[in-house]
Amino acid sequence: MPFQDFFKVEQKFDSRCIQDVPEAVRREFDRLDLSGRIAPGQTVAVGVGSRGVHNLTELVRTSVECLKALSLEPFITPAMGSHGGATAEGQIDILAHLGITESAMGVPIKASMDVVSLGRIDAGPELFIAKDVLAADHIMVINRIKPHTLFTSKVESGLCKMVGIGLGRQAGASNLHQYDLAKVIVPAARLILEKLPFLCGLAVTESAMGGTYNIRLTTADQFVQTDSDLLEEAYRLLPRLPMDELDLLIVDRMGKEVSGAGMDPNVIGSWRRDGGERKPDYKTIVVLDLTDASHGNATGMGAADIIPKRMQDKIDFQATYKNALTAKCPRAGRMPMIADDDKTAIEAAVSLNPDSRSARIVRILDTCNLDTFWATQPVIEALSGKAGISIDHQVLKLAFDDRNRLLPFDK
Repeated sequence: MPFQDFFKVEQKFDSRCIQDVPEAVRREFDRLDLSGRIAPGQTVAVGVGSRGVHNLTELVRTSVECLKALSLEPFITPAMGSHGGATAEGQIDILAHLGITESAMGVPIKASMDVVSLGRIDAGPELFIAKDVLAADHIMVINRIKPHTLFTSKVESGLCKMVGIGLGRQAGASNLHQYDLAKVIVPAARLILEKLPFLCGLAVTESAMGGTYNIRLTTADQFVQTDSDLLEEAYRLLPRLPMDELDLLIVDRMGKEVSGAGMDPNVIGSWRRDGGERKPDYKTIVVLDLTDASHGNATGMGAADIIPKRMQDKIDFQATYKNALTAKCPRAGRMPMIADDDKTAIEAAVSLNPDSRSARIVRILDTCNLDTFWATQPVIEALSGKAGISIDHQVLKLAFDDRNRLLPFDK
């Protein structure tokens, strides 16, 4: 099957970002002045999640250095719920792939899955905290503030979610996901914050171009307000495609560090999982690969319509199903159609259109990297003259290797 020509498109986002992340973190520690809240030699559990936060190693390492400079004894603990197959080894492995290791950070990592109950919120879930965290004199969490993939509220993904879900290991995550997260995240976080010695939280937002946009160190009594304030900023910075309708979206890769849902529903349309209005309406989605950093966790793959067998071969179904069941979202583990290879998958998707020569097709790397994408002529015509859009009219062809794997356009 002959494919249409493609053209490179660039869209302009707010590209401002912090150039010196370690210095920005140090300034925040100087500004907040935690010296009156601590004593020399006290331990600090530093919660770190599984998401692909930009500059994560610098954020964590510098925070650890600042805590040490206050004569504290920090250690790192995973704050990722059931990820990593809900095992200590799996979660340590995820941290390692994010650059967070004992040798790189200069502190121990404690990842026991043992938890302790902290009680219940009214008409809500029982809350848990990891024993490793409970044993510390102080607790700190580091997280990115961003829109959640399952719900919308004044507080979504951020410090409160890490407190309520991440630090509770699988037990905590599973219990909270039995309820409406939009209603229980804040009450759960408040109860835990009242009961435990949280020292501070480091909240960051990211630009659509992937840089660290904002860094804010805050005390526990300001976690809710910080989450709410920075969520407004995160929504403004969220990258999206500049069209509401496509016949085919080709996604080179999905993964847990791209989005908790593998592909951001804010980009591809939450209706694919939850139903409702089909906006944006990308009629068919082909996903070609699962990122290595996902460790086989293909949660959200059901949002795709077709994948090649090479992606299927990378899926760890046990990890995927555990994540989906913990989130009380079994549809997140649904399987798309399986094609023999990339070329066959794309051909099948194109064949769904009455006239393949007029199909509106866009190719992206993933749902985080949308400043550059590639589109067919019908899309180009619709985008021409649109503010913030730059089109390179050099013709590009879809090309495949000897195993029919789609090649990057620059190869």
